[in-house]
Amino acid sequence: MSEESKKGEEPKKEGLRERKKRQTRQYLSDVATGLFLERGFDAVTVAEIAEACEVSVNTVYNYFPAKEDLFFDRSKGVVERLSRWVRARSAGESAAAAVLRELREEVEAVSPRVGLFEGYERFMKVIHGSAALKARLWYLQQETADHLERTLCEEVGADEGDLLPVLVAGQLNWVHATLMAHIGRAMTAGRKPAEASREALDLLDELADLLSERVLNYAVRAAA
Repeated sequence: MSEESKKGEEPKKEGLRERKKRQTRQYLSDVATGLFLERGFDAVTVAEIAEACEVSVNTVYNYFPAKEDLFFDRSKGVVERLSRWVRARSAGESAAAAVLRELREEVEAVSPRVGLFEGYERFMKVIHGSAALKARLWYLQQETADHLERTLCEEVGADEGDLLPVLVAGQLNWVHATLMAHIGRAMTAGRKPAEASREALDLLDELADLLSERVLNYAVRAAA
């Protein structure tokens, strides 16, 4: 379900051109990912991806400015994830409480959105086998923290120079990144999704206990 649908707004109707572009982009990413899983990220060239998709190299670059973008094709949603949860928090709920609640719900549901699915270890092995992908993953984590910092500033009306949004965003991003890394290691070690889910819930409890009251009570949404 889209964010617009959750808010009770009519989603924008997708035109034929937009749908074709979306389908082409997904096809390019799917073919590229298949090649990466089979041979490793560094061993596959953009020219080979273009040939497999029967398009030009320029067409691939028109949709994906860098080869890493073909692997992390859904990175925008991940970067904005924490901010979406904070913006959608309930009255009386803090930013941290919203993030912890959403993470717990995803883990309890054994959701593929947090890596809890059969085959996830194959994606992790591709990442660990490529310095370029590991660097991009680190960059995406920084982007997530920066995006959340801007969101917190907007939500609380922070003054310029206020360090609290920076610090809280860093703490919540650390919780998210630590949880995701733990799930990745568990799945790579051969855990079943349900087993990894139970372990991740225990870790999430430990992570929540490490957050200070100041972080846990920051940006509480006022009652309507």
